[in-house]
Amino acid sequence: MVMIGGGMLFAASAETANGTDLRSGRQLQLQQLINSRNATVTSQEATARELRRQIQQSTATRAHTDGRIAAAQSQSGGLEQPAGLTALAGPGLTVSLNDAPHTADGQLPPGATVNDVVVHQQDVQAVVNALWAGGAEAVSVMGQRLISTGAVRCVGNVLLLYGRTYSPPFVISAIGPPESMRAALNSAPAVLAFTQAARDFGLGYRVTSQTDLKVPGYIGQVSLPLTGGTK
Repeated sequence: MVMIGGGMLFAASAETANGTDLRSGRQLQLQQLINSRNATVTSQEATARELRRQIQQSTATRAHTDGRIAAAQSQSGGLEQPAGLTALAGPGLTVSLNDAPHTADGQLPPGATVNDVVVHQQDVQAVVNALWAGGAEAVSVMGQRLISTGAVRCVGNVLLLYGRTYSPPFVISAIGPPESMRAALNSAPAVLAFTQAARDFGLGYRVTSQTDLKVPGYIGQVSLPLTGGTK
């Protein structure tokens, strides 16, 4: 219900295929589109939350007189934490990825192309995958809990997640063993490729250890989207 199409974002970023830098003339237009889309999603999320609250209230009321509903509620309650629906706190890492900064004359670093100075979808995915491999118990991207039905997508240098759009820097937080997750980051080939690009072209890459990191529970729709017709 709260998911929105990314067609306009694809249109706004279509020129990237021809080497146009999204961070130059189109930056203001794209930022305005991001703000507008986020405002729409915020309104839709508020409506969805209220509808879910009403459903939960009605279900709880029926559970008092219907043993089947009460049993289902009891069973589902034990699955909320592993499904990522409850908040979690503990030690972990925060990773920040950012585009290379603007230069005074607007020139690219020597030997760089437009694609070399922006964070891409595969860069964010590489960090997320390395954190999971390093033992992460919970991961959030831009403050949103990442669950099994979530997917990180980028259009140009704009990140799409659960219907919201974000500009860099992209912040990924993970609760889990900090040293193990840091080691996984340091050994993941795709992350190493990004860190090399950061050294060569000025991209931002920062890993911070935290002793009391908080990752929120996921509050959106958890059902899988339909991808085909009924049989």
